[in-house]
Amino acid sequence: MKQQKTFAEKAIAFNSNLKYSGKLPENFQVLNPFVDNPETMEVMQKFYYKFYNDNKKRKFIIGINPSRHGAGITGVPFTDTKRLELVCGIPMSSAYSHEVSSVFIYEMIEAFGGVKNFYKNFYINSPFPLAIVRKTKEGKWLNVNYYDDKNLFESVKDFMIISLKKHISLGLDTSEVFILGKKNADFIQIINKEQKLFGRLIVLEHPRFIQQYKSKEKQLYIDKYISALKK
Repeated sequence: MKQQKTFAEKAIAFNSNLKYSGKLPENFQVLNPFVDNPETMEVMQKFYYKFYNDNKKRKFIIGINPSRHGAGITGVPFTDTKRLELVCGIPMSSAYSHEVSSVFIYEMIEAFGGVKNFYKNFYINSPFPLAIVRKTKEGKWLNVNYYDDKNLFESVKDFMIISLKKHISLGLDTSEVFILGKKNADFIQIINKEQKLFGRLIVLEHPRFIQQYKSKEKQLYIDKYISALKK
């Protein structure tokens, strides 16, 4: 009898086959860290084998799309190289990154009960699982969200739907999902109305928003996350 693939094996296969070949509006570009840096593929595999090598069903926490400094480098959502090494125990030698959302997420994970306990229960990823950048008039490339431009969203929407369905097929409990960011939730709601992917949508403030605008009240937001996730 063929042995069932573990959550880790399915997540690694998903990331290994990630490719966006659709159209994009002018001055937008998609970055694929798994193609751009061979070590990203290595550390991503180590991460999933370490925390997901089982067949346990998990709840889904939905981000927006990776930033260049978080999963855009490590291949692990909301995880910069600093926390990948210090908290997850997986060093990365080819890059160094510090990402503000990662700071909040890992403080919240610590409050939840640590990485092993957290990742045993939750899977974090994005409806558009690759980093998106936009070229400015000055020729610089900046991070953007999939919803920052109407034409961009229309271009990537079908790919997002396919990605969400693939995330679900890894072994996710879809009765309720946790969405990070209110604007993100508006767009996930549009997709969910059409596709009927998830039951209850629980919206939480995005870690970047908390770190940038509400850092003095950070503990309140950590408590809010824990109370939502532990219900």
